[in-house]
Amino acid sequence: MNAAHFSGIGMTSARTRGRLVQRLLAEGISNQQVLKAIEDTPRHVFIDEGLSHRAYEDTALPIGMGQTISQPYIVARMTQALLESGSMNKVLEIGTGCGYQTAILSKLCKTVFTVERIRALHMQARKTLGQLSIHNVQYLFADGFNGWQQNAPFDAIIVTAAPSQIPEKLMVQLADGGRMIIPVGQTETAQELILVERQGDEFKQTVVEKVKFVPLVSGVAR
Repeated sequence: MNAAHFSGIGMTSARTRGRLVQRLLAEGISNQQVLKAIEDTPRHVFIDEGLSHRAYEDTALPIGMGQTISQPYIVARMTQALLESGSMNKVLEIGTGCGYQTAILSKLCKTVFTVERIRALHMQARKTLGQLSIHNVQYLFADGFNGWQQNAPFDAIIVTAAPSQIPEKLMVQLADGGRMIIPVGQTETAQELILVERQGDEFKQTVVEKVKFVPLVSGVAR
C-alpha cells in the first residue's frame, strides 16, 4: 500500500463521502453517529488499490482469501441496530476481515475486541488500523465460534460471517441486557440478519432483514 493510496489523494473528498452518506440516508440509516463514523472512515485504505475507485460505492468488494469488505449499508445497518439498543462500552467483533467494520465500531464504543481466523487478514487489519491511529481495539487470532471468553461479558457482539445457527458460545458471552447482531443461514441465498437481546437467561430473537454473507468457518487458517 503506497503513501498516496493511504493518504487518500483524490479518494476522500467531502463530496465523495457525502454522496455515500446521502445514499445511506435514502436507504434508511438515520443514526447521525453511525453516518458520521462512515463519513470519517477512509474505506479505500481497506481494499486493494486496484479497487480504490469503487471504495465509496454502496457495494461489497473482495479483499482476497475468499472474503469481502461488507457493503457500507450493511455495516451501517448492523452498527445502528446495536448502538440504538443499549450500551456500547465493550463490543466483540467476530470476523475482523480487513478491519473496516472494526474502524467504524472504534469510533462508537470504548473498546473493540475483534477476532479473526485468517492470519493474513488479522495481521493486515492490525497494520491498517494502527496506521489510522486507532488504539482502542484488541485483536485475537482464533476461531470466532469460541468468541473471546477471557474478556466476556460484552455489551454487544457483531458477527460478520454467517453460521447455520447462532453459536451458543457467543450467546452466553453477552452481558445481561446485551445484544448481538448476526447473519444466520446455511446458504447465501437464505440468510437472515438477526438481533439477539439477552435478558437474564432469556434470549429474544428479531429478524432484521434478508442478507448475504460469506459463511462463518470454524478453525484457523495460518
